[in-house]
Amino acid sequence: MSAVLVTCKLPSSVLAKLRERADVDLYAGEAAIPADELRARASGKQAIVCLVTDAIDRSVLDAAPDLKIVANVAVGYNNIDAAYARSKGVVVTNTPDVLIDSVADFTWALILAITRRLSEGERLVRRGAWKGWALDFMLGTELKGKQLGLVGLGRIARAVAARAPAFGVHVAYVSRSAPGDGGPGSKNVLATAESMSLDRLLNTSDVVSLHVPLTPETRHLIDKKAIARMKRSAYLINTARGPVVDEAALAWALQQHLLAGAALDVYENEPAVHPDLLGLENVLLVPHLASGTAETRTAMADLAIDNVIAVLGGRAPLTPVP
Repeated sequence: MSAVLVTCKLPSSVLAKLRERADVDLYAGEAAIPADELRARASGKQAIVCLVTDAIDRSVLDAAPDLKIVANVAVGYNNIDAAYARSKGVVVTNTPDVLIDSVADFTWALILAITRRLSEGERLVRRGAWKGWALDFMLGTELKGKQLGLVGLGRIARAVAARAPAFGVHVAYVSRSAPGDGGPGSKNVLATAESMSLDRLLNTSDVVSLHVPLTPETRHLIDKKAIARMKRSAYLINTARGPVVDEAALAWALQQHLLAGAALDVYENEPAVHPDLLGLENVLLVPHLASGTAETRTAMADLAIDNVIAVLGGRAPLTPVP
């Protein structure tokens, strides 16, 4: 049987399916597998099932000369040296599509929470500082009639756009590629959405939501210069990848009230958060939960395992990375 390294706990039903077809070496630690242990345990394996927190770099790939596939339980794969893997004949797969709805729903949860100051109000109640209802107390911002600017137009962004009519929001977007299928309703929404340059989108949007992969071009895409183009009344939402935002620049802008607020699910040096963000009331900080439903995480793990089973069985992978 083939040998497979699984770097994290997976649902028991998913692991059982893999164990029927392969010898499984499961790392069961609570934290990410240490780099030296990852290299050691990769040796002799034909497959690695990993998370976005696992760096599958040249040293890991070189330590596993028998490797045929790296299956990432995530959509993004910036944790893997995919080009080097390809040069060694190793297939890299990810888990697109299965998390579209959960992340789109979560994006709207962040938008609603930050514009209506929910986390700020919850903290106020918990520390016993609420003195009672008042007409002008902790006022938020209405979404109806406002512009949602989507930076990137992948399937998650299009699913976010499909939900916009429920809130009376106009959608604008910037994308390098043509719109495609983002699920039910997305084509109708994009028919009325407005394509524009990044500069114009930042200038005119009331909420800016990031939906781009992490590449050299998108690292610190939202920096001081980009933030300076945004409205002072605008909100920034990031469910993409942490390093797309320069956290130091964002903290400075929030401290100076150059933005109304921000909601982050991902971080530049995850799990660390820039210390200047931690003390600010006008930022919502969430621990990478966008795809965090039992249904979605199980589906992600199941797809990763199906990719492994296919490749080890001599078949084409279901979802190879581009």
